[in-house]
Amino acid sequence: MSSATLRVELGSRGYPIHIGAGLIDRAELFAPIVSGRTAAIVTNDVVAPLYAERLERALASAGSRTLRIVLRDGEAFKTWESLNAIYDALLASQADRRTVLVALGGGVVGDLAGFAAATYQRGIAHLQVPTTLLAQVDSSVGGKTAINHPLGKNMIGAFHQPGAVIADTATLATLPPREFAAGLAEVVKYGAIRDRDFLAWIEANAERLHARDPEALAHAILCSCEIKAAIVAEDEREAGVRALLNFGHTFGHAIETGAGYGAWLHGEAVAAGMVMAAELSSVMGHLKKTEVSRVRDLLRRAGLPIKGPALAPERLMELMALDKKAAKGKTRFVLLESIGRAVLRGDVDEGRVREAIVAAAQ
Repeated sequence: MSSATLRVELGSRGYPIHIGAGLIDRAELFAPIVSGRTAAIVTNDVVAPLYAERLERALASAGSRTLRIVLRDGEAFKTWESLNAIYDALLASQADRRTVLVALGGGVVGDLAGFAAATYQRGIAHLQVPTTLLAQVDSSVGGKTAINHPLGKNMIGAFHQPGAVIADTATLATLPPREFAAGLAEVVKYGAIRDRDFLAWIEANAERLHARDPEALAHAILCSCEIKAAIVAEDEREAGVRALLNFGHTFGHAIETGAGYGAWLHGEAVAAGMVMAAELSSVMGHLKKTEVSRVRDLLRRAGLPIKGPALAPERLMELMALDKKAAKGKTRFVLLESIGRAVLRGDVDEGRVREAIVAAAQ
């Protein structure tokens, strides 16, 4: 696949997702949003030396004046301080409501830039230019933006859809192995919750994906984005089916918070969380043990951790009580009724949750 485009159907707020190699240089993809406007690139000190100049050239060719805002890299910096650094730069440059923020980086940059766009002068446009696998298949699509709070991940944020997502798959060549594997966790998630045939394809092509085969990667990214775009179009603000995208995330967010932001990458925590969620699905009588083993084995083959950090079950449960999917004081969990079919449950006994956490550590 040289390039492909699909669309998130949200009426007047719908937008394209462009996927392919070399897209960061294609001015015509940026022009509909940035032409005649100031484009403020929000990036970090790892990505900026790799891609910022190329993006600036494309934006200039698209008819935009550019501004660069460089943040520190890592989940530990997804904070008020980083958000204020974006506001400070925008105010210092006298950015107005016609300014477009362009997020160049992974999920942390995308969340920060998106949240800044949602709130600066009560809302301005933004574009997502994801450079990590996790961001290309998941966090850049759907309009979720946030910063972390010491007591919980992504607790302060807003829904704010981008004007476009431009996913240049060639940027994945510079991704460190650990970051690349973290993105595969979200790819596995899509098959597990929504498409058993896609999960079977991932199993059959795990080695090609791990080796970053361009054709296999392009297919995985396209399929993942198709699944997410369809779910977001159906339930933009997570009132129903969109919550299923959080399979493994209730446990995973607790792992990230409990271990300290940045100690575990998001995808690593989600991988361990998916094993816990699969075990809980089995404990609840839904998932066969052979299917739990499929999830475990596939995540292991992807180079991901399948056991969480040394946190007591009680500590994980305490942190999960703060999860955004909680309702009426009850933690709700995304469980698998079978591979490819997920459900949200709010009637899970704490004893069973503890049992699942212990089983996942075996």
